[in-house]
Amino acid sequence: MASLFTKIVRGEVPAYKVAEDSQFLAFLDINPNARGHVLCIPKKEVNKIFELEEEVYQELMRFSRKVAIALEKTVDCKRVGMAVVGLEVPHVHVHLIPLNSMSDMDFSNSVKMEEEEFKELAASIHVNL
Repeated sequence: MASLFTKIVRGEVPAYKVAEDSQFLAFLDINPNARGHVLCIPKKEVNKIFELEEEVYQELMRFSRKVAIALEKTVDCKRVGMAVVGLEVPHVHVHLIPLNSMSDMDFSNSVKMEEEEFKELAASIHVNL
């Protein structure tokens, strides 16, 4: 069965996209740790990050770096943190989280945002690849 992220890639589930190329997609997390929390995924469904072919892993990191740079220019933060946990959805995903304190990396916390705020934020972060 396709993961939630595969359904997003296919357009079956909506997402607030910020970057996309032929191999990867970045979109806002709908349950964000902080305003601007982005997920970067390979379009091909792979369960665990270290199951990716090495070249795809390296390309995912390059893609994530481009998104993080755009994110840091857009969202007021001290830096952008990165985490790979992989327990929530069985599809590789890199969390990019704008940080102002260590608690912003605490996945038990979340920030509430309205749909219009998600739309505006996604448009302002948008990365041209």
